[in-house]
Amino acid sequence: MVLKTRLTESFGLNHPIISAPMAFAAGGRLAAAVSASGALGLIGGGYGDADWLAKEFRTADNQSIGCGFITWSLRKQPALLDLALASKPKAILLSFGDPVPLADRIKQRGVKLICQIQTRRDAERALACEADVIVAQGTEAGGHGEKRATFTLVPEVADLIAKERPETLLCAAGGVGDGRGLAAALMLGADGVLVGSRLWASKEANVSEQMHAAALRSTGDDTIRSQTMDLARKLDWPRRYTARVLKNAFIERWHGHEDELVTVADQEASKYRAAWAAGDPDGSNTFVGETVGIIKDIEPASEIIDRMVRQAETLLKSKAAQFTVTA
Repeated sequence: MVLKTRLTESFGLNHPIISAPMAFAAGGRLAAAVSASGALGLIGGGYGDADWLAKEFRTADNQSIGCGFITWSLRKQPALLDLALASKPKAILLSFGDPVPLADRIKQRGVKLICQIQTRRDAERALACEADVIVAQGTEAGGHGEKRATFTLVPEVADLIAKERPETLLCAAGGVGDGRGLAAALMLGADGVLVGSRLWASKEANVSEQMHAAALRSTGDDTIRSQTMDLARKLDWPRRYTARVLKNAFIERWHGHEDELVTVADQEASKYRAAWAAGDPDGSNTFVGETVGIIKDIEPASEIIDRMVRQAETLLKSKAAQFTVTA
């Protein structure tokens, strides 16, 4: 089944879906599985481990994939971009910071530039550096983001693109967990979607069984936006970004007590890292979005993508027939 949009035509895809470059969770195995399914898989460049990144590109086994970076972190280790570009990626995604200082290096190599944005102002900056694709990320998304909702941010950015640079493509992110989300994104003016949490809950993602189990027990009500995990990990995230995670014992202890957490960050950092390494969903955090409430199984990425596209196509065909428009 093929759902054609400007995104599929521009990138040579069968499906208008890009997998989110989720730090740690999105390795070469997941990216390769997504691309083999006819979508575009991205490795998550994370916080800058060159050996890990090189290994994950090798793991992708020559599948046509891309790579995503946390922009503010990448600027501290610019050699990581050279490593990724040397692997001939189909695209590079930049998010959480100004893409302008890095954009030319990407585009000069003939690699498509994807900029994930969280505000209209971010979108304007992405257009200024001639991004090939803008991903409008709503607050429903898992992991880091901001306050705007997907349902309003996407059409606002679609209008901006149409006015300022119509050749730029648009993807929606945040709360897209099945074909209903894909169909809705297309109706809002997007050319495709960037999917995180639903593919986080796949067999190919680098996620512990315990964290997957915690997600399957949860609903969207069980998520929260917080900065506590970044304070505990002693990561220099800009204050504007919080992360959506599942509520747990760690959140109950520290959310709302950030000043106290800062004073004991050295001790908490070691405990958090140990819990993370063990895949402990109580001592660390499960980074997943509000769409967790519609995730019922941990499945292969190919099955998730196939069902999402089939459901979207069915909805787009059938729903129009259910309504009568009269003069």
